[in-house]
Amino acid sequence: MSQVQSTDSINEKFTQDQLDALVSLHARFLQGRIGGRRAILKNVDLSDLEIKHQDLRRVDFTNVKMRKMDLTGTSFQEASLFACDLSFSTLNKASFVRADLRGSKIEGADLERTDLKEADLREGGLFGQSSQSEATAVNFRGANLTGARLAGCLANKADFSDAILAQAKIEQADFRNAVLEGADLTGADIQGIQLSGAKLNHAILTDVDLSEIRDKEAGVDLTRALTSENIGKSVADLDEPLVKLIEKHRQWVDSAGKNGLQLDITDIDMRELTTLKQQRLTAIQGRGAKFFGMNLYRVEMQRAHLEEADFRRCDLESADFRGAILEKARFNHANLQNTDFSSLVFGGDAKRFASAILDETVFRYCDLRGANFKNASLQYADLSYTDLSGADFTGADLTGAILDKAQTEDAIMDNAKMDNVERGRAFSLNKLKANPDEDH
Repeated sequence: MSQVQSTDSINEKFTQDQLDALVSLHARFLQGRIGGRRAILKNVDLSDLEIKHQDLRRVDFTNVKMRKMDLTGTSFQEASLFACDLSFSTLNKASFVRADLRGSKIEGADLERTDLKEADLREGGLFGQSSQSEATAVNFRGANLTGARLAGCLANKADFSDAILAQAKIEQADFRNAVLEGADLTGADIQGIQLSGAKLNHAILTDVDLSEIRDKEAGVDLTRALTSENIGKSVADLDEPLVKLIEKHRQWVDSAGKNGLQLDITDIDMRELTTLKQQRLTAIQGRGAKFFGMNLYRVEMQRAHLEEADFRRCDLESADFRGAILEKARFNHANLQNTDFSSLVFGGDAKRFASAILDETVFRYCDLRGANFKNASLQYADLSYTDLSGADFTGADLTGAILDKAQTEDAIMDNAKMDNVERGRAFSLNKLKANPDEDH
């Protein structure tokens, strides 16, 4: 397996056929096959071409012009893309895990749901002066930037809505007027960051030193952000150890309220527990409780009161929320595969049941494959960017719900109420296969 630099000519323009051949040889290189060559490019122009859903791990591109490319779903894991220009390119669901993007330009690029975990974007230009239009800020909506290095980045007006920036290094970066609504910046290093005019509604800023922002940054509104100061009491502040309180709660449930004591974790920060896996927490009081990032696999919370609770980034696979009240709760980026949000039947009598209440609940970027929403109330719920493959909404009330860019392949909608649903770009893979030329 050789490593051949394809060209030294400055700004040589590649054709699609040349690029396809390069990608093919790189695939053989990764597979260890005879004739494979690692893709190494310098000072060439790939603009307006496409590399979709390909494996380009460990490529070495230096000062390559990659403007207006379609790189959807392609893996650049551990690649070197030093000083490349990716402006106005489509990078949806691409992977740049541990990639070197130092000095690169990503102005106006679409990186929605892109994986940039531990990527190096230092001194990069995420926003700049462009003659094309004023709306040239990069789109990082729902992207994973965990542990990424963005020191000194120019990200003025960039959109990081619902992005994961936990433990990211963002010191001395320009985030003025950036949109960080719902973003998770847990433990991020923001020393010297410029944040004036940034939108931080529902952003997570726990374990972040905010003293410099409060002292120097004008126009930064943290009132609706979640910080270490306003997150609420810790589970350690409960009157008794949680294990003992859970045991009393089980006695309360088993005796129909005659013995024991109902568990009340209203507004409590539960995160230090890290897990409540397979715990029986039926009918608890937990309005405003903070669970984000916890392992809640197969947890039982039937008929629990969890209004405005925070389940962002939780593992809730196969959890039981039958009949639970979850109005205005937040589940962004949670794993909710096969989770049960259906009605809770009492006494075996199918005529007596309590529907799950999920009105105005936020499920953005959740994995809801196989979830059960039978007869649930989802009025004005936000299901944008979710995977609803095989989910069951039989008899559910989806009045005013948002399904923008949701994947609905094989979802069951029998007798569901769909008045005023905002479909946006909701799509089905079956529909795409049947209409390959249709513009979605």
